[in-house]
Amino acid sequence: MDIRDIMDASPVMPVLVIQRIEDAVPLATALYNGGLTVLEITLRTPVALEAIALIKEQLPEAIVGAGTVIDAQTLKAAEDAGSQFFVSPGVNDGLLAAAKNSDIPLLPGVASPSEAMKLYELGYSALKFFPAEAAGGTPMLKSIGGPLPQLAFCPTGGVNPDNAPSYLALPNVRCVGGSWMAPEKLIREQKWAEIEAMAKVASQLKKG
Repeated sequence: MDIRDIMDASPVMPVLVIQRIEDAVPLATALYNGGLTVLEITLRTPVALEAIALIKEQLPEAIVGAGTVIDAQTLKAAEDAGSQFFVSPGVNDGLLAAAKNSDIPLLPGVASPSEAMKLYELGYSALKFFPAEAAGGTPMLKSIGGPLPQLAFCPTGGVNPDNAPSYLALPNVRCVGGSWMAPEKLIREQKWAEIEAMAKVASQLKKG
C-alpha cells in the first residue's frame, strides 16, 4: 500500500504507546470501531512488537504500522512483526538504506525545509512533520507549502483536538498524528468505550 493511501485512510493517525500486551487488541479495536483505521504503534515499550503482531492477527482490517523506527534494526524488527508502514522521528543513513531495501513504505520525519528537500531528492514526497508545534506549527507548514507544493505532510507532536482542524485545513497536510483520543489514563483503566467515543469524534475531523 502506498504511504499516501495510508495517510488518506483517516484524518487522524493515533500514535500509541502500549505498555501492557493485554491492552493491545482492545485498544486497537476501540479506535478502529471509532473510525480510525490507521494505527501507529510506537516502538517505545518492550511489548510494542508483540502488540503489532497481535493486532494484525486479530484485527486484520486495520492498517498497522510501527512508529519510533530509528535505525536498520528497529525497521527489520518492525517488518518481521508485520508492520504495514514505518514512521520515523527523523532520518539517518542507516535507516534510509534499510528502508530502500524494504517493500514496506516509510514516513520519514523532518523539521525543516532543508530536510524535506533532501528527502524529496531521495524520492520521498510524503513526510512526517515532527515535532510539529515546536518546529513552527501551521505557519511553518504553510511556508513550506509555497516553494514545495509537491510535498505532503502528517504533522505530529503537540497536535490536539483544538489545533488539529487548523493543520488539516492546509492543502499540504494529508492527516495528523496524535494520542489525545487514547490517553494513558483511559488505557490504564481499560475504558474502551470512552476511547471509542473519542476516536469517533477524531475520525470526523474534515480535511481542507
